[in-house]
Amino acid sequence: MEQVATTTVRASGAPPGRSDPKVWFRVHRRARQPRLRLVCFPHAGGSAQFFESWPALLPADIELLAVRYPGRQNRLLAPFAPDLPSLADDIHSALDAYLDRPLALFGHSMGSSVAYEVALRLDSRGLAPTRLLVSGRAAPHHAARTGLHTTDDETLIAAVRQLGGPGSEVYDDPELRELVLPALRADYRLIETYRPRQPRPLRSPVVAYAGDSDPHCPPDGMRAWSELTGPGGFDYRSFPGGHFYLASSESDLLADITARLA
Repeated sequence: MEQVATTTVRASGAPPGRSDPKVWFRVHRRARQPRLRLVCFPHAGGSAQFFESWPALLPADIELLAVRYPGRQNRLLAPFAPDLPSLADDIHSALDAYLDRPLALFGHSMGSSVAYEVALRLDSRGLAPTRLLVSGRAAPHHAARTGLHTTDDETLIAAVRQLGGPGSEVYDDPELRELVLPALRADYRLIETYRPRQPRPLRSPVVAYAGDSDPHCPPDGMRAWSELTGPGGFDYRSFPGGHFYLASSESDLLADITARLA
């Protein structure tokens, strides 16, 4: 289950190339000589802006990139991905510009599944990320099956509001609602039709994070990520809060991530 971005800006031109790193990633902080790059994948309806406060809580030698999904903010005119693997293909291709340093991947909710698929593609090239950090979503083969992308607008919006995350007030403004709702529905379609029955394990260690009162992320589902890495390569950590525990527990979460990327 997901939430929405807080800001939408109209795109000023035609959709750019599918593998242009400047299109696909917002660099929240550039490091002159980065030791590592942390690539962050937003939730459904979310945007790269969601991670703008993170660099202040990370070491200066970690460069933070946030993925810009199509169909929102400055990519408003870009067509939505037809499915989640295709989205991962495009992001993976755009990452070629950043492979001169080790990568770690962090994804929240839908972003966890996208990050996992990108990690698979990197792994297949012998470029396994140093860590896959997943948050707020059960492992792909244990995730609950839902069909909110096929429901009416009010049902979809009500489900999003129940998550308690930032930004749902945009649905109160008819003009903003018209802009952001298509991206939200498209993202729900991606994640709700993504159903790998036998997902492949990674060589990367996997860390799973969740809010301890998030009903959409039961511990068993989060611990199932252990099946997608090697023996001893998994850890699970919960923080106080619901689906968007990241807001109230941001400093504690970033401290934990920093320790694991040391």
